[in-house]
Amino acid sequence: MKVTVFGIGYVGLVQSAVLAEVGHDVLCVDIDEEKIERLLQGHVPLYEPGLETLVRENHAAGRLNFTTDAAEGVRRGEVQFIAVGTPADEDGSADLRYVLAVAETIAEHMERHQVIVDKSTVPVGTADRVAARVAEILARRGREELTFEVVSNPEFLKEGSAVADCMRPDRIVIGTTSRDAEEVMRELYAPFNRNHEKIIVMDPHSAELTKYAANCMLATKISFMNEMASLAEMLGADIELVRRGIGSDPRIGYDFIYAGAGYGGSCFPKDVQALIRTAENIDFDAKLLRAVAQRNKEQKTSLYKKISHHFEGDLQGRTFAIWGLSFKPRTDDMREAPSRTLMEALWNAGARVQAYDPEAMEEAQRLYGNRTELTLCGTKEAALKDADALVIVTDWQAFKAPDFEFIRQQLRQPLIFDGRNLFEPGRLQRKGITYYSIGR
Repeated sequence: MKVTVFGIGYVGLVQSAVLAEVGHDVLCVDIDEEKIERLLQGHVPLYEPGLETLVRENHAAGRLNFTTDAAEGVRRGEVQFIAVGTPADEDGSADLRYVLAVAETIAEHMERHQVIVDKSTVPVGTADRVAARVAEILARRGREELTFEVVSNPEFLKEGSAVADCMRPDRIVIGTTSRDAEEVMRELYAPFNRNHEKIIVMDPHSAELTKYAANCMLATKISFMNEMASLAEMLGADIELVRRGIGSDPRIGYDFIYAGAGYGGSCFPKDVQALIRTAENIDFDAKLLRAVAQRNKEQKTSLYKKISHHFEGDLQGRTFAIWGLSFKPRTDDMREAPSRTLMEALWNAGARVQAYDPEAMEEAQRLYGNRTELTLCGTKEAALKDADALVIVTDWQAFKAPDFEFIRQQLRQPLIFDGRNLFEPGRLQRKGITYYSIGR
């Protein structure tokens, strides 16, 4: 099947590469000429395990191509994916200008029946707005005879395992009331639906809400555990033992119940706020979602508060080694990352940072440029040199079994602040290291 994907960001590029991998003919369209040129040369603009190989191999095979020519994209594709960004507006709502701009582009150039697929994370009712915008442009062109369907097809990708999630999805949500559009989508996703039935068909409004509800549920689990961690600290309990105790209940499970320094990334913070704004627009008070967002905001300051308390507020001139800048392992994404909250608070207090991350160094350089109070180090060991303490913010595998004696030798004092509870407190105490973690 010939597929066009508008938007070659995180979702669009992963989806395009995976569709090409199973044999579809995929054309990616983006307005960023430099990005297109780099992709044509085999350079993937983001880090995601397995993605670069997938892009290069399928481009070489002729199944995956890139262009800035929107008209060509509309001409070629039997299915038109909209996978552009929906950044948070000033009030927290999702900004749909890019989604609607693509809808207009498709309507301007279409000359036959089209199935238009909303892949972007969008508020409930967006499929209706896209359909209305397409119909408006077709009427303006005098081409009301052209038919189309708008389908909601939300993504459920986890950064760091997006390729695997896309190749082996646990569910494929298709929001449409059209039997014809459903059949097109079933044909498109047939290679991913052979093992057992994964396709769930529903109306577009329900599909749009499903995406937000899923992310908000996961964010709620994280904020709940972080609240329990704060209670555990005050009550003399260990949140890691509590986690094991409640996770053994199959109704709860072990996923997303790790206490830590707060959630970040491009999805959870934005989607929680967007659903809160959607609720406000219909005069519904989303009390639980507002509490989830507020708890996470406070949790991102937890490491700084522990550091400031230990040093009795005297951070001027001190240096801190930070391990982990991305919001989670296996990605270079620093959007809403707890590391940013921590570093900016340390800088405001007069401290310096020596930071290391396995993948996010270029992103940190892009975000912060050359600052005297930030040193980006080539190894995790280099970041330790003469620092007053080590602070662990992201739970990369490379941080989970360090040489503690080397850490002691490099730091000015044996002191670790762990925002991901990687180590056993008793073990570090026996090694003579002062250890602060979350909820223990």
